[in-house]
Amino acid sequence: MTDPLNIAPRDKAEILAQALPYIRKFHGKTIVIKYGGNAMTDPALQADFAEDVVLLKLVGMNPVVVHGGGPQIESALKRLGKKGEFIQGMRVTDAETMEVVEWVLGGEVQQDIVGLINQAGGKAVGLTGRDGGMIRAQKLKMLDNADPTKEHDIGHVGDIVSIDPSVVKALQEDAFIPVVSPIGFGENNESYNINADVVASKLATVLQAEKLMMLTNIRGVLDKSGELLADLTARRIDELFADGTISGGMLPKIAGALDAAKSGVNAVHIIDGRVPHALLLEILTDQPYGTMIRSH
Repeated sequence: MTDPLNIAPRDKAEILAQALPYIRKFHGKTIVIKYGGNAMTDPALQADFAEDVVLLKLVGMNPVVVHGGGPQIESALKRLGKKGEFIQGMRVTDAETMEVVEWVLGGEVQQDIVGLINQAGGKAVGLTGRDGGMIRAQKLKMLDNADPTKEHDIGHVGDIVSIDPSVVKALQEDAFIPVVSPIGFGENNESYNINADVVASKLATVLQAEKLMMLTNIRGVLDKSGELLADLTARRIDELFADGTISGGMLPKIAGALDAAKSGVNAVHIIDGRVPHALLLEILTDQPYGTMIRSH
């Protein structure tokens, strides 16, 4: 096979040597990766993602993948003649929609990712929040953004009560790569659909992860003139919330990222999943490929 980049062997060695300090620094550390957007639907990017995850595992890090599946849920609902409805960026989930969410996320999407990672030479294992009693949830109480006295009922959408990461830890110790679907269970064994960004953030916190990487369809957090904000602190994020720079679907993502940063995750990166091998570039080089969020 010819080298598509045509890199001379000496340059290749140089590139690998430059990754060494990062490999040493993050060896044995947990990296939680939220996988979504284009990286998840473009076949070439899917293969790159799977290779990146396997490489991180082989050099001694502990990747844990948490995936979303908005577009896949949308197309499954369409096939059933149902229209997705959103309030404040969250999917309204009635009982029938919840069934669809469970089979799309816990079946189709999760198993696709497990297959991709295995194909790339890893050993992936799919989990939902039910496995090992991992994600306990309750019905999300959603207050209206404009009028906090008003509450929206968005059905089987969950708020995390607690996460027990012991099943993830057990798999990690055995050289497996956990792939987690964002579904939790309630005290009466009912299922809840939970925002995948929130699951990734909370899981990173309880695992005391070194990094939380969020793959998205944008270059990172942009200011009002479309420039990339490469480094954000908690205070600056509050300002960007207040002036409306961060809005819509980015709200739960950034709020979760900030919570994780404040709760002991060393760095949260919001990176462009449309860039081939974005994960490796962000973790193993000193070139920033998105927005890094720190607690202070």
